Amino acid sequence: MNAIVLLLVGLAAMALGYLFYSKFIAEKIYRLEADFRTPAHTMRDGVDYVPTNRFVLWGHHFTSVAGAAPIVGPAIAVIWGWGPAFLWVILGTVFFAGVHDFGALWASVRNKGQSMGMLSGSYIGRRGRNLFLVVIFLLLLMVNAAFAVVISNLLVSTPTAVIPVWGAILVALVIGQLIYRYRAGLLWPSIGGVAVLYALIWVGSMYPIALPETVLGMGARSFWIVLLFLYAGVASLLPVWVLLQPRDYINGLQLFLGLGILYAAVLIASPTIVAPAFNDAVPAGTPSLVPLLFVTIACGAISGFHGMVASGTTSKQLDKETDARFVGYFGAVGEGMLSLAAIICCTAGFATLVDWQEVYSKFGGGNVTAFVNGGEALISRGLGLPENLGSTMLATMAILFAATTMDTGLRLQRFVVQEAGELAGFKVNTLVGTVLALAVCMALAFGAGADGAGGMVIWPLFGTTNQLLAALTLAIISVILIKKGRNPVFTMVPLAFLLVMSVYALVVQLRTFYDDGNWLLLGMDIVILVAALWVALEAAIAMARGRDAAGETDAAGA
Repeated sequence: MNAIVLLLVGLAAMALGYLFYSKFIAEKIYRLEADFRTPAHTMRDGVDYVPTNRFVLWGHHFTSVAGAAPIVGPAIAVIWGWGPAFLWVILGTVFFAGVHDFGALWASVRNKGQSMGMLSGSYIGRRGRNLFLVVIFLLLLMVNAAFAVVISNLLVSTPTAVIPVWGAILVALVIGQLIYRYRAGLLWPSIGGVAVLYALIWVGSMYPIALPETVLGMGARSFWIVLLFLYAGVASLLPVWVLLQPRDYINGLQLFLGLGILYAAVLIASPTIVAPAFNDAVPAGTPSLVPLLFVTIACGAISGFHGMVASGTTSKQLDKETDARFVGYFGAVGEGMLSLAAIICCTAGFATLVDWQEVYSKFGGGNVTAFVNGGEALISRGLGLPENLGSTMLATMAILFAATTMDTGLRLQRFVVQEAGELAGFKVNTLVGTVLALAVCMALAFGAGADGAGGMVIWPLFGTTNQLLAALTLAIISVILIKKGRNPVFTMVPLAFLLVMSVYALVVQLRTFYDDGNWLLLGMDIVILVAALWVALEAAIAMARGRDAAGETDAAGA
């Protein structure tokens, strides 16, 4: 099958979802109001609550949620064939992720910018809130620790990406000053920022920077991890307009340009997909497609982390409530487009089926490296660019999105620490909250594995926890809709599907962790399973109460 067919069908489906389905959800279900005063205005503080242009905010939201996961998940999942991965990404983006991300943003904006963790207390009760915060904290811990390891591995394996990755920080700082301090508008800073960023990619491809085996007594990977966490800590303390917003915005432009280059290469090269649509000869040890497909591809189909971003940082910057459709739903579409590109690179970027089978000789064999190498081959064939330049561009793209996710993830983890402190009866200031969040993440990265590899120890639970969190977020949105007397079916259907698949996956993983003697993951699995089921039960009770209350209101009105 030609990859062009996959590309055009996927893009058309997501475009139709945004144009029609998201409009229906905005008008009939969430009922957005143009004159509603958002928390960015009512609680404006110049640090976290800042009214923001919707294009800039979309850039922040999109790049914060589009980390390494929408590349890694599909790159692993195509081992079952491109068909299941493609269908889950497209259907998940249109009917699951868009509604979830959009809904989390709307719910938070309507409740003074509160996070989903705090909203769970308002709508499903105190016990549910406390357990919800446990799941959130564990997920953020996985994201921050694991992404630091993913980035460090790419910086070591692709030294040509070092200059553009760190140079992008300076570009973002300049853009932030131009837009907010000097009121330069968006057009010329955007054009100049993208031009400089791609110039840095060219410079990096010419001058790679490879660290020696030992730096300040640490291995190269460990050094990069420490540096990444220090950067993320500083970035999370700065006002969002200084670095977070402009960095995310310029990265969003860079991704769309990068996707455009990749898609153009596919259209010109017209590659054949060498991988099977449904692989009936998976390697030994590969888990079953159901339920593992639906937790292996989390980001790119639906992700609970998106709800944390939408309610944690994005809701505090939304200028108008009507912008929520563009920022929330289209942000999910952008990530779906990235996952679609990953599927094509990892199935059509190989010369033969034998070459593909060599990489996918075991479960997990395909990863971000398969995306970079496959994309590099497509760009070289389609556009004639040097392979070194193509691999630098794709590696930089993957690193920048993982890094922006770390920026936002650490800020969100600080919010969770501060919220937990409030619930315990004491105030945690911003600096202390950030230090505590950093300490926990670094303890995992360096305490559970050699050379900073510990962040990947809990990666097997990331996808499952992510999908459980998405289900719980949809449960809260459903409770809100029921209490408002609106039809919750559009959130309840994805909620039921995700809850069943995630719990099923957790149970399957319990047996695996027990057989492997992996007591850390076994213990975390049990904690997450119990907490999620408890929150789901509390949410079901809240839905029943909300339905009764809505019925009484209708009866009284009659």
